[in-house]
Amino acid sequence: MTTSESVEDYLKAIYQLQEEQAGEPVSTTSLAARLGVASASVTGMLKRLASADPCLVVYRPYAGVTLSPEGTRAALEIIRHHRLIESYLNQVLGYSWDEVHAEADRLEHHISEAMEERLAEALGHPLVDPHGDPIPDREGNLLMPETVPLAEWPVDRAAIVQRITGQEPEVLRYLAVLGLVPGTVVVVRGQAPFGGPVTAAVEGREAVALSRELAGKILLVPAGAPEREDSHGA
Repeated sequence: MTTSESVEDYLKAIYQLQEEQAGEPVSTTSLAARLGVASASVTGMLKRLASADPCLVVYRPYAGVTLSPEGTRAALEIIRHHRLIESYLNQVLGYSWDEVHAEADRLEHHISEAMEERLAEALGHPLVDPHGDPIPDREGNLLMPETVPLAEWPVDRAAIVQRITGQEPEVLRYLAVLGLVPGTVVVVRGQAPFGGPVTAAVEGREAVALSRELAGKILLVPAGAPEREDSHGA
């Protein structure tokens, strides 16, 4: 079937939800919430994607949906477009990291493969976007270091901010003010019990208290840890 903008949005959303859920099938409810559409519309689209030639998803009513190998390839291609555009907007055009997501959402469906490669070359073939999200290469491979949320990081052990999950502009602006951006060194100073806040100190700054929800969006790797390449292509 022709990969329309709507189909690409579905495939990208399914891929991202599967990633967040450690590969578990995605429910129609969570997919509808992510896309901002009615559950009935999601069901209809999933049936279309499952019956397409080639098949793009594996869909079982009441059991959720996963991407097929072909669907995974298509999702990674649009994710590559999105994250390269974000990087170009940030590095070349001077957009801040809280502005690039919405712009990339509008542009990701409209660039050619030739432009994709020009963007990658101009940027030096980056491995991650401004938020630390990995950029798939042309074959669909991603560099995916093992990460741990700041909310679960051991006290008094140095770490490097690898990735920020979620694209809420107000959250990104707040984290930038705190210095909690990819590449910075952070040390957890305290983990309050019973779901209380996490206290963390960015290098050269005083410690700040973060909610568990916010601390869960900040993914860390050990200071000095080498990156590890995983193949997530189909």
